[in-house]
Amino acid sequence: MSQKYAALEVPHREFIAAQHLFFVGSAAADGLVNVSPKGMDSLRVLGAGRLVWLNLTGSGNETAAHVLELPRMTIMFCSFDKQPLILRIYGSAEVIYPDHPKWPELIRLFPEYTGARQIFDLQIELVQTSCGFAVPFYEFKAERDTLTKWADGRGAEGVETYWSEKNLLSLDGKKTGMVTQD
Repeated sequence: MSQKYAALEVPHREFIAAQHLFFVGSAAADGLVNVSPKGMDSLRVLGAGRLVWLNLTGSGNETAAHVLELPRMTIMFCSFDKQPLILRIYGSAEVIYPDHPKWPELIRLFPEYTGARQIFDLQIELVQTSCGFAVPFYEFKAERDTLTKWADGRGAEGVETYWSEKNLLSLDGKKTGMVTQD
């Protein structure tokens, strides 16, 4: 059965630390709802009521466009091993780009990635757990290195060019707040 919490408790934080995958959900006032899988070493819990995650360059930039319009965000973790559990974190997010005053402090929390695009700073409003009894078993084998190889191969300048070509607008034509925009 589901349980609700006002903030992350120690068992929640331990569960998050053991996960290799999380999902981010966001939506603007209208248009498409976005759900994105995230992995790699890209999430940090900064306290019971706050977490940050590093968004790496990808084919789209839906979450940024959505959060700029409506700051609501849901992050979901689910267990694929022995103990079934789904953990959802609901809150209000802020998009932090490299030119933001918070960037230098927050980017130090993560490994250096050529494709680092933005950081999302989530103020937690609700934590919910549920059983996860229907989630299948999966075995973690390894992180993929495809994205980091792609970004490293392009270099910082090539990644910024990619941003200007592919990451300025959402699928719905909403601005993403990328610094390369007019």
